[in-house]
Amino acid sequence: MKNGMNVRSELKRMMMKQNVLITGTSTGVGFESSILFARNNYKVYATMRNLKKSAALKAKIEEENLDIELLPLDVTSVESIQSAVDGIIKKDGKIDVLINNAGAGFAKTTEQSTEEEIRWVTEVNYHGVVFCTQAVLPFMRKQKSGRIISVTSVGGLVGQPFNELYCGAKFAVEGFMEGLASYVSDAFNIKITCVEPGGIATAFMASAIGKTAVDGQFASGEYLPIFERYMAGNQRRANESKEQVYQTGTEVAEVVLLVANNENPPLRMRTSKWAEDFCKLKTKADPDGTKLVRQIKESFL
Repeated sequence: MKNGMNVRSELKRMMMKQNVLITGTSTGVGFESSILFARNNYKVYATMRNLKKSAALKAKIEEENLDIELLPLDVTSVESIQSAVDGIIKKDGKIDVLINNAGAGFAKTTEQSTEEEIRWVTEVNYHGVVFCTQAVLPFMRKQKSGRIISVTSVGGLVGQPFNELYCGAKFAVEGFMEGLASYVSDAFNIKITCVEPGGIATAFMASAIGKTAVDGQFASGEYLPIFERYMAGNQRRANESKEQVYQTGTEVAEVVLLVANNENPPLRMRTSKWAEDFCKLKTKADPDGTKLVRQIKESFL
């Protein structure tokens, strides 16, 4: 009788539409991903640290009658992460897709950053990804299926001026996911991908610029002329590039959905031609990371 109940339970789980847990959905890529996945027949659990910022997403849910449930989740709190995951498991008995999207831009010199800021940018952009991933792994391992998609950045492959602390956190995510993919993908059918945008024209960029200010200025002292060259270079690149430098949140969300629906997704995927060209020196030998993961498995496993 018990075995029969287990079979029925498993069949019920398999017949349900796929669900997805998305972090950081109040704006930008997370907001657009929530809408896009719901439109494509996913049950979406859209999470954010402060549900008071959910008005725009609530309006979209009502307007289009989308299958989206809003949940509080602060990626800097393990308790908050676990509470959200446990609630989804209690309701659906599974988590099919995790999208680690929550993050925060940060542009400031290492010298002028406080200890609090350094710990914060690492906590939000790296530790949050690790703890969200840790929370879903037991369930994906048990169900022998799952997808973990992390929205990282070209800054996870290429260090950039005034972004070294942010890039360091994104490099850490890339290394974490690369190592994890080497042993959970084959054993437990958990597919792992890092989606790597270039610049995104969303509130994320405004946040990064805002945190750059030192005493009301973007930089000071001997760093000021370097920063001014950096900002001028950004503007010139945007104006003169033959390729689109800054993407919309929707354009990046479309790539995330493409990865989620791919039966054999790559370890890495850039989201634009510009991003691909920007990282070419780092990625030329193995653009999507597939060869490297294969080599790691052959070397260690």
